[in-house]
Amino acid sequence: MIDLFQVAVDLQSFLLARKWKFCFIGGLALQRWGEPRVTQDVDCTLLTGFGGELHFVRELLGRYEARIEEAETFALQNRVLLLRSGSGIGIDMALGGLPFEALVVERATSFRFLPDVELRTCSAEDLIVLKAFADRRRDWADIEGILARQAGRLDWEYVYARLRPLCELKENVDIVDALKSLQLEGEEPQ
Repeated sequence: MIDLFQVAVDLQSFLLARKWKFCFIGGLALQRWGEPRVTQDVDCTLLTGFGGELHFVRELLGRYEARIEEAETFALQNRVLLLRSGSGIGIDMALGGLPFEALVVERATSFRFLPDVELRTCSAEDLIVLKAFADRRRDWADIEGILARQAGRLDWEYVYARLRPLCELKENVDIVDALKSLQLEGEEPQ
């Protein structure tokens, strides 16, 4: 885990030196807000907007190794750049452009994980939205951990106001109902 933090610190320094807007999401943010689990890579959202992604992608590929062939083309088509640090740890760089992604980055705050490791991570609410939208089994387990650790401190109005439109775009509004069920379970007296 120390290696993962070091990769994140190095990446953060690279991004800050360029004054790029970003925040860590995924497993690193989960270490802050939920039940920590072993994570194998660094997930980050980089605010690139639409149309100017190539500049960001090429600079990152100049610093980090690509994990796949045709990484530049893949990144531009799928809005995620798959990189590898010098120590072999994967970096998934989401190329943010949606208003919600801009909000996630804007709302992000720094958190001290270790005495010499402070990283800019998304909020707990934004992490819930991202994980619910991803709609994978492990993401729902992660959301349960966030609900357990952040009980009574979450802004549910914010969460649903951001999640609903994303789910409508994905044409899967069942995600909202699934999250409401988890929320209700988490609020039941023990």
